[in-house]
Amino acid sequence: MKKTTLLICLLAACAKVNFAQLRLPNILSDNMVLQRNTLSNIWGWGDAATTVVIKASWLDDTIKTTVDAGGKWTAQVPTKQAGGPYELHIASAGKEISLHNILLGDVWLVSGQSNMEWGGSQNLQEIMDELPNVDDSNLRLLQISRTAAKYPQENIPNSWQLLNAETLKPFSAIGYFIGKEFRREVDVPIGIINASWGGTPAEVWTPEFLIDNDMRLRKAAELQTEAPYRPHEKGVLWNSMIYPLTPFKLTGFYWYQGESNVNSWPDYDKLMRTMINSWRMAWDEDLPFYFVQIAPFAYDNKIPMAALLREQQSKTANSLDHTGMVVITDLVDNIDDIHPIQKREVAKRLANLALNEHYEVGDDQDYKSPLYKSYAIQGNTLVVHFDHLTGGLMTKGNRIQDLYIAGADSVFHEAEGKIEGNTLVVSSSKVSKPVAVRFGFTETAMPNLFNKKGLPVSPFRTDEWVLSE
Repeated sequence: MKKTTLLICLLAACAKVNFAQLRLPNILSDNMVLQRNTLSNIWGWGDAATTVVIKASWLDDTIKTTVDAGGKWTAQVPTKQAGGPYELHIASAGKEISLHNILLGDVWLVSGQSNMEWGGSQNLQEIMDELPNVDDSNLRLLQISRTAAKYPQENIPNSWQLLNAETLKPFSAIGYFIGKEFRREVDVPIGIINASWGGTPAEVWTPEFLIDNDMRLRKAAELQTEAPYRPHEKGVLWNSMIYPLTPFKLTGFYWYQGESNVNSWPDYDKLMRTMINSWRMAWDEDLPFYFVQIAPFAYDNKIPMAALLREQQSKTANSLDHTGMVVITDLVDNIDDIHPIQKREVAKRLANLALNEHYEVGDDQDYKSPLYKSYAIQGNTLVVHFDHLTGGLMTKGNRIQDLYIAGADSVFHEAEGKIEGNTLVVSSSKVSKPVAVRFGFTETAMPNLFNKKGLPVSPFRTDEWVLSE
């Protein structure tokens, strides 16, 4: 018995020693992209009170820090302009870890549900066509495994990968095409982190306490139900797929989600503002956040909940600085398929937001879809004004589709639309005193009104009337 007890104690002591040895989180790995021109966090674990020595091949100086009493350490390593490959050497208590083939560039995190997740693993043709010829050593990928956790985690099971056919196939098509656009237009190394999970509501990506401390968000979260293919509990993917990344410096975020929150649409804007702000606070930077308005799809709800959720998404785009939304009502070839196959064009529109606003290499005009701003009644017409519109409107076809007008009786009639510069003039012979207009305000509408750059006008309504079944 005594020998057994002694052996157990020795094994426990050895395990403790091994655990305390110098370690890094998996996100700090060979082939990674570190954010350029910043103080990049390098962190890990080691023996308490020992010194950690860090040598980056792009720096002349050596950086030192000390492992704290809990066995953790962190240091800020200056990065410079884009370039590489470089090496990073970390040493402590007789052990050294070396990381190779590191690039300095820009790192973007893409997240959301299946439309962000989909790629070659779902036989998406746009990605399958890329696989035979994919080749760019300056575009790196980090695929985060699907894991959920009740409490915040410190590590992920994944490391950075070089871009090739094998690593691209399971990766986010939108994430890859965004990176490809940046590589062509900006010509700096790009790292794309994909943390997405099909079917997930926004609540799982938001810290639980923020939802629990808000009555509206808490009640909306209760509408989410169990499903065998994805988690639904508040905060569980924030804990496991986002929180472990937060020490790692980023350029910004991309998001494609909303289909799983259609039934809780009234609070989606509030939920998104809460989530976006929580992510920005976690990274301690007001990072750009760009997202996709959900596509037309035959949800077959008795009231147009998807249209109402799109309206909420427009509110988010207008209410937060450094936030932008792309509209894709023209990129759907089958309203019975919730996964539109044109991911390349979605990615191009998303990338253009950052190219104009962050990189400042675009033409800085009409790179966003027009959003409803205000209206004015002029006789028997209603004149609609838009944000993000300077170069005028156009229609593809002889007549503007999905356009309706109503008087004080709240009965909507099909309307005629006339383009006058940057405004839309709406009228109907059946409505002599108009008070409201709706455009594309159904779950499946794919209207034909665009800006001169070819970006679709976002669906909208001028009224706030309660929609009944």
